[in-house]
Amino acid sequence: MTVIRLLLLFSLLLAAPAFAQQAAGDKAKETPSAAPAEEKPTPYDERLERLSEIIGAVHYLRNLCMDKAEDNWRASVQRLIDMEAANEPKRQEKLTAAFNRGYRSFAAIYTACTDSAVVAEERYRNEGATLATEITARFGN
Repeated sequence: MTVIRLLLLFSLLLAAPAFAQQAAGDKAKETPSAAPAEEKPTPYDERLERLSEIIGAVHYLRNLCMDKAEDNWRASVQRLIDMEAANEPKRQEKLTAAFNRGYRSFAAIYTACTDSAVVAEERYRNEGATLATEITARFGN
């Protein structure tokens, strides 16, 4: 089930010792022959949106505090969107908007890496790990 993949994906990112981010701008790849599927909200959509927002915040904060920007966190959200909302444009938009909201919320506050930025990143990363575990435990049958 895709929720289990979500947990594995997020867990792998948390285990990475280096900061991992990417510049915004990539769009989801669409296959030309793929017809849009019926929009099917899930009972965990709000949690996925929060997770996407958290990853956006972590993406910004990690890039801020790194010497070299990386794209792992942003790429992870794109994989999450691809797995959870393939051919569902409204769900894709919601998850993308949540990521951007998380990113912008910290971009408006932090322009340099500070001790509080490092603490915020760690707290958000921990919240994301907890949320991914809860989603998987509750909905990952």
